[in-house]
Amino acid sequence: MAYIAYVHKDHESDFGVSFPDFPGCVTAGKTIEESRRNAQEALALHISGMIEDGESIPRPSTLDEIAEDPAIKNTVSILVEPNI
Repeated sequence: MAYIAYVHKDHESDFGVSFPDFPGCVTAGKTIEESRRNAQEALALHISGMIEDGESIPRPSTLDEIAEDPAIKNTVSILVEPNI
């Protein structure tokens, strides 16, 4: 199951990644590709922790659902499938 992630970059920073379905799950990388790889690992660890804590895993948002999310401004959206 793949989740949407936002890749963003501020001036003089690495590429950051956040997940609209998982507030608090963030990562970064020096390149977009490194950020994507790190996002897979971060998401897998986050979901594993949620499972261990007995929390329910949200269904992935659709592109239509995030279209109006103000956090999407100045980002590139990618799909990330956690390796769990």
